[in-house]
Amino acid sequence: MLTFIVVIHLMIVLAMCGLVLLQKSEGGGLGIGSSGGFMSSRGTTNVLTRSTAILAACFFATSLLLSVIAGWNRNPGSILQTPGSPPVSVPGSPAPKAPGSLLDQLKQQEQAPSGPQVPQSK
Repeated sequence: MLTFIVVIHLMIVLAMCGLVLLQKSEGGGLGIGSSGGFMSSRGTTNVLTRSTAILAACFFATSLLLSVIAGWNRNPGSILQTPGSPPVSVPGSPAPKAPGSLLDQLKQQEQAPSGPQVPQSK
């Protein structure tokens, strides 16, 4: 569905660009205003103006629809987390301790003597 809406959106963009280029120049912008041509009647100008306005409204609607569809599949998680890693802590809150964390392992090694003991001075 997303691909279909993107294709429709691009077709609207191309049609709107074409209609804008077909419209008669009012002059003054670049100093190249034209006074005549095959699109010189007022009726044709009204049709082109209304068509451009309709295409602009369709462009606006498809843009909003695409942004809404993009928000549906939004995942607020971090891309740096792996599936098995613990969640990232919020600054200012105490860090959660994992049962097999490095500090727990060091405390266990410190408490449980293994092998010969080194004399300690007091």
